[in-house]
Amino acid sequence: MILLIAWRNVWRNPLRSMLVITAVALGLWAGAFVMGYSIGIINQRLQTAIEKEVSHFQIHHPKFSEDFDPALVIPQGGVKLGHLRSDSYVKAVSPRVIAVGMAASAKQSAAARVFGVMPAREQSVTGLQDKVVEGEYFNDKKNRIIIGRKLADKLNVKLRSKVVLTFQNKDKDIVAGAFRVIGIYETTNPGYDEMNLFVKALDLGELLQVPGQFHEIAGLLHDPELVEPFADVLKAKYKESLTETWREVSPELGLMVDSFNQYIYIFMIIILLALSFGIVNTMLMAVLERVREIGMLMAVGMNRRKLFAMIFFETIMLVMVAAPVGLLLAFSTISYFGTQGMDISGMYSGHESLGFETFIYPKLEGIYYLRIMILVIITAVLASIYPAVTALKLNPVEAIRKI
Repeated sequence: MILLIAWRNVWRNPLRSMLVITAVALGLWAGAFVMGYSIGIINQRLQTAIEKEVSHFQIHHPKFSEDFDPALVIPQGGVKLGHLRSDSYVKAVSPRVIAVGMAASAKQSAAARVFGVMPAREQSVTGLQDKVVEGEYFNDKKNRIIIGRKLADKLNVKLRSKVVLTFQNKDKDIVAGAFRVIGIYETTNPGYDEMNLFVKALDLGELLQVPGQFHEIAGLLHDPELVEPFADVLKAKYKESLTETWREVSPELGLMVDSFNQYIYIFMIIILLALSFGIVNTMLMAVLERVREIGMLMAVGMNRRKLFAMIFFETIMLVMVAAPVGLLLAFSTISYFGTQGMDISGMYSGHESLGFETFIYPKLEGIYYLRIMILVIITAVLASIYPAVTALKLNPVEAIRKI
């Protein structure tokens, strides 16, 4: 009976009820869509960073990252590479020779990090060949270099230009090598493009006097969820080397993902708090408009528990009608743009300079809809308390006389 009365009370003023339902539905739709949009941005940045820059895991000499000493190669790097290539969990693996030094053209010079790679293996890990926007990928010729668009502009070089790389070899001697620009690559991270150059491992290894050895082995797994346990296995197996996951190689990415998960819930709570004030205001108006009616109900024997339940269920029903509508709208919108994508290049001019994609695919997993629904229910319960308590404070005799 209480539920029936509460449901009928909700629709005694259909215009007001529909306004509240519409406001709550639109608020939930907007909040859920922004969550999906933001998760899409973060996921794409993370995927780009892992697949194009840091990989799922990396192996180095324990002290190599301190000053990039060319002499600090991976102990038994070739053996480790062979083991990883035959591991069923590993999707792709790429060995690299690394040097930090100066890149100079006829007009300019700049600091750079040089990666000596095996072309086929590097393509399988980072897709370097797919990022080449001018020229071509590595061929059989010696001393060829692929340079980032940003660094090419900085050095004022183009295809067929000569770039001189200068750095220390493993004996601490200064060495230099002239390389011909064979390709120019471009990613969504201009900072990465401005710093990193690619040559063949054989060419760089000869200059550094570490032929056939590697400073880094980067790899991708078939299942990203297995990165942590797989890295633990490698750490136990290769104790003489340093094995790091993408979180350890690039802690700012891990911090971004962890902190963002907190921000989206804070954002959603703020939206629900704003909606709760509207719900409280509406229900309080409904109570004050029915003072005589409530007084009459109390006078004929409705106890305070039933009166509280009536106001409580009126609030819950308003929200529970709106919530599925709002979440259904959000699911439809996120599903559509998650498939078609959203081009935001015209909205955020500096978006790409931070390493983010300009074409976003919103995504919101089912667990988030469940959590939003739980937050909505909690909001409805809290919003119902004040109007219900206000009704309980009414004096039946004075309420009946209320005009």
